[in-house]
Amino acid sequence: AKTLSDVKAGHKISVEDVRNAVVPVVKSVLRNADAYFWVTSLRKRDAYEYSHAVHCSLLAAAFGRHMGFTEDVLVNLATGGLLMDIGKTEIDESLLAKPEALTADETEAVRKHVENSLRIIEEAGIHHADVREMVLTHHERHDGSGYPDKLMRNQIPLFGRMAGLIDSYDAMTSTRVFRKAASAHHALQQLYRHGDQLFQREVVEQLMQCLSVYPTGSLVELSNGEVAIVMAQNHARRLRPRVMLLMTADKVLRENFIELDLMGQNEDEGTLREITTILEPGAYGLDPTELYLG
Repeated sequence: AKTLSDVKAGHKISVEDVRNAVVPVVKSVLRNADAYFWVTSLRKRDAYEYSHAVHCSLLAAAFGRHMGFTEDVLVNLATGGLLMDIGKTEIDESLLAKPEALTADETEAVRKHVENSLRIIEEAGIHHADVREMVLTHHERHDGSGYPDKLMRNQIPLFGRMAGLIDSYDAMTSTRVFRKAASAHHALQQLYRHGDQLFQREVVEQLMQCLSVYPTGSLVELSNGEVAIVMAQNHARRLRPRVMLLMTADKVLRENFIELDLMGQNEDEGTLREITTILEPGAYGLDPTELYLG
């Protein structure tokens, strides 16, 4: 929050402030693979630009961890995720929130945030190539339809390809003034459909593996009608995560939530529960941020 407020006030961002914000994020993700998912599912209702920056930083670290990068690289990924849209602080807020299609001039004005972001990080003394690549290329697209340089395929550096995917995924799963949030499952399906058009298919598939088929924090309906929330992944069986049962089959909120490992069910005890449906955020009036799930 301090970084964004400093830029809005016309001050240079502090390299130390950025690192202090990023390093704990990376270390928490290294300790616990589900850390990113729970931070995002417990979103506070902050300004979109702030929450988007934080979410992209967290997801970049989680994605990089999944890809096997070292901690030093994860810090760069998280830094790039945090700052790649920092130049939007210099764009008219009414343009960023406009529900109607932008005019050609307005589109050009918004696209200048890439140039702004590069200037801001350079003035701050953040010169690492990984961070710069993410800032510069996260709006480039696999088929050459992106900006600012219309790069194609492998002309886009890997971290830029990852950043573009992260940026799009978080935007799709965030509620805006002009659009409801998509479920994580729906967003991943949409991104996959654009594989090798807007995004490199292999990178999309890696993100899907990172987030899992049923991403942590997703509301789901089980085969017996119960409603649950995905708590953690079972990497050996991605279709059978650990869940918390929230509602009965009659869609009545439970007085006491029950944790269930879908992979650890005993077949001898009767019908096995399976996930049948990913629910939209807010389904049945459930808001994970207002539920005590500890």
